[in-house]
Amino acid sequence: MLTSDGDRRLAGPEHHPLILGFQDIAADALPLAGGKAANLGVLTRAGLPVPPGICLTTWAYRRVAEGAHLGEVLDALARTAPGDTATLAELAGRARAAVLAAPVPDDIARAVRRATDGPVAVRSSATAEDLPDASFAGQQDTYLNVVGPEAVLDAVRRCWASLWTDRAVAYRAANGIDHAAVHLAVVIQRMVQAEVAGVMFTANPVTGRRREVVIDASPGLGESVVSGGVNPDHFVVGPAKKITKRVLGDKATVIRSVEGGGTEQVARESADGPCLTDDQIVALAGLGARVEDHYGSPQDTEWAIDSSGALWLTQARPITTLYPLPETSPDGLRVYFCFSLAQGLHRPITPMGVSAFRTLAGSVIATLYGARTGPLPLAEPGMRLFGDITGVMRSRVGRAVVPRLLDVMEARSAVVLRGLFDDPRLSVTHRSPLPAVRRVWRVAARYRIPVRIVQALRDPRSARRRMEWVVERLRERLALSPDATPEQRLDHVEHCLRTEVVPMIPHIVPFPAAGFLMMALAARLLRGRSRPGELPTVLRGLPHNVTTEMDLALWHAASRIRADAASARALAGPALPQGELPPVLRAELDGFLARYGHRAVAEIDLGMPRWADDPSHVLGVLANYLRLDDPSLAPDEQFARGAREAEDMIRTLARRVGGLRGRVVRFALGRTRELAGYREMPKFCFIVALGEMRGHLAAVGKELAGRGLLEKPDDVFMLSIAEARAGLGGADQRALVRTRRATYERELRRRHIPRVMLSDGTEPEAVGAAAPVEGAMTGTPASPGTVTGKARVILDPVGAHLSPGEILVAPSTDPGWTPLFLTAGGLVMEMGGSNSHGAVVAREYGIPAVVGVPDATSRVATGDEITVDGTTGAVTLAAPLAASPARPPA
Repeated sequence: MLTSDGDRRLAGPEHHPLILGFQDIAADALPLAGGKAANLGVLTRAGLPVPPGICLTTWAYRRVAEGAHLGEVLDALARTAPGDTATLAELAGRARAAVLAAPVPDDIARAVRRATDGPVAVRSSATAEDLPDASFAGQQDTYLNVVGPEAVLDAVRRCWASLWTDRAVAYRAANGIDHAAVHLAVVIQRMVQAEVAGVMFTANPVTGRRREVVIDASPGLGESVVSGGVNPDHFVVGPAKKITKRVLGDKATVIRSVEGGGTEQVARESADGPCLTDDQIVALAGLGARVEDHYGSPQDTEWAIDSSGALWLTQARPITTLYPLPETSPDGLRVYFCFSLAQGLHRPITPMGVSAFRTLAGSVIATLYGARTGPLPLAEPGMRLFGDITGVMRSRVGRAVVPRLLDVMEARSAVVLRGLFDDPRLSVTHRSPLPAVRRVWRVAARYRIPVRIVQALRDPRSARRRMEWVVERLRERLALSPDATPEQRLDHVEHCLRTEVVPMIPHIVPFPAAGFLMMALAARLLRGRSRPGELPTVLRGLPHNVTTEMDLALWHAASRIRADAASARALAGPALPQGELPPVLRAELDGFLARYGHRAVAEIDLGMPRWADDPSHVLGVLANYLRLDDPSLAPDEQFARGAREAEDMIRTLARRVGGLRGRVVRFALGRTRELAGYREMPKFCFIVALGEMRGHLAAVGKELAGRGLLEKPDDVFMLSIAEARAGLGGADQRALVRTRRATYERELRRRHIPRVMLSDGTEPEAVGAAAPVEGAMTGTPASPGTVTGKARVILDPVGAHLSPGEILVAPSTDPGWTPLFLTAGGLVMEMGGSNSHGAVVAREYGIPAVVGVPDATSRVATGDEITVDGTTGAVTLAAPLAASPARPPA
């Protein structure tokens, strides 16, 4: 029997074990037993009810794979891009055929025959499977109710071959896992003839709420639930073992074992009533809690109940889709807001970037409060920056002000926060507005903000002079002698982040604030007299926007490059080393970088390379511009056309109300156009500072790499400021950097980031979101107009190509994305509000835009025809959306 044979270790001629019983498999046995068997071994050793079984180790597969001669296929796979699905599938097929054709050594065949008895499940267990950051669920095969030694050996061979299914190869390629480094063990486990079975998550995988158990159950074998082949019963159990939700499925079919081997799917005569009793549901939840406590993290489990009522655990693996919680959280329910996502940064932030944000946050608190008042309300789960805004939610002033600010910056976050106002756990405890008013007034008086607003409205040219003075003063204070030591450079970085960057903001903010105050005045005067989309038209073609000026400068450079045949050919062909660029292209690139080289994609992260460090993105955008050959679509013409439309709209609105009110509307909207474009200046100055700081830190990294304390200079950005200082003191940081880089690479692959998250893991947006109408998406109107065209889904702008007229669908944008807007026919973003960066640029270029569209990049595919209505906020697909795929089998 499996229980007795599993006690023996059968070894091959190389003295590597071929067979291990579950009780012999520890958590560190992943290279030998694969992920599934390692977990079953851990659960067995913990005393949990696991059906007994054995593992045919990876050494058996290695020997068979040697006979399959996979070297040529592996070399070809290493050269194949993850997106080349056709080639990956062809190579996967060759590998499968080779493994199936390879002979099974006699000692392995004998070991399998001797170690099995009775009906069993034969299950694949790959070394890249059931991992904390990648489940690989369903990528390899499982065979149920296998009867007889020869049938078991055949199922083992097919499991080995399933390491090379098309889906497994594509999954590994997409996750950056070396195909040659993955091996397969096989689990042979006593078959549980289940009366009812299913899946249990020990945290809610949809809402993220921890300690809320979610159970899907159906009669028969669990394969019907796991594969998505049946509508199961659905139960939710709260932390106090209280059943909080029941949704009964039709359970129209059932999978059962067939005598003599195999399974069959049959229709059920009746689907009335739940397939689990309340006692069974609570017992399952208790088992889930034991599993989670043992692993210390939420688990995705599979279970079965046999005819005697015994409960069996057949699988456990981490829930890889849950967003991580903050490492430490104060007592009680806390509310966390993702600042980095609200700024258009979807990717993780480097440790040095986080360190810089923490230093800047301390400076903000010192500016507002005059001194630090305890720990910073910041957390970095998932290498993103979250702020603890529980105090805001408990404040009457915070509830009134912050959602209104988010309405024009990140509108969906505002909706989510307002949805939390009725939560009794977040009742208002700070009712008086006086402390907040006094704080704001102190800052306003110190920096003479009201006076500067009045000055800007009286003489908008004074704003331009003030901006030039702020930038010049900032550059002076950031300067440092080229002979400075690494220690002095690090001190200078910390000093500037703490005392120079934040205090510049109040010198700039009054000017765009004056512009938007005037727009608010005009909106009030026009109440009931303006139509949807008319007021946003006033913001088209805004002058004095540094990002727009940058984009147009790049377009003009492209126009001059187009006139030089050698430069145009260089951009149209394969990428050239920078030293080989034609003279005109070289001169235009250098001129652009001299003004804007401090900018970058994801530029608010100090750890990200600037365009001056790596101009490949700029060269790619220039090449994209050269594809535009319709003069009417030229960005400068579109910008000028938008400005003319804005001026015409001001005259139209002023005439519509007439009289004194019309003259006030004309004045107010004129000042809006003169001043609102300065909204980008605070961030521009911030990025100037980060560019300078990055140069100093690069010198520190070069010093540490030279001493052998880092492997390469750029590794310094995988450290915090304090850790870099420790490196200068002699600490070897190489191991720490390797760990950080692995985490960073893993987080780069994460697709979903919560806007708002509670300390118990709940994502309020997921809890309150209604199921969308099939094929329809809605968001926040950002730039008026309607366009229908082909979608181009872009997750990273570096190297991206957008053909003229295509509709850009992106998670979010920052200035590194905006050159793509020049050829875009429209814009759809998952993040943002009507005054977010992407919305502003879209209005300035006159392209329809909708922002804050949930899951747009996964619900729309490149090539889909979509219609974007920037007036109503609707995004529609020409064809219905495909149904979501079922959960893959294990």
